[in-house]
Amino acid sequence: MSSEAIRNRVATDNERLALRRVSKRQRGSDDSDIDFGEIPSLTGEQLANLVKLRETNRKVPVSVRLDAQVVEWLKSKGQGHLTRINDILTKLMEAERGGIPR
Repeated sequence: MSSEAIRNRVATDNERLALRRVSKRQRGSDDSDIDFGEIPSLTGEQLANLVKLRETNRKVPVSVRLDAQVVEWLKSKGQGHLTRINDILTKLMEAERGGIPR
């Protein structure tokens, strides 16, 4: 499954309920005794295809004018060019702030 497919997948109601149950159960448990020694290391290919998830914050609608070449470049990367603009600006903001999200 591609990272794009993962990002665009919509969970079913049953899947959401199951995730809520598991999450609730895990919040109250201590995982410090779990042995991760048998889990194989990720390959370089797997690491290259990882998707960084961010917290979802409330979005504010804005209107912005961009150079045509910038829009073409963003769209050439695939679906989600508006989200990509937000990600680029968020990374720049975090770098400027010293990597500390506020």
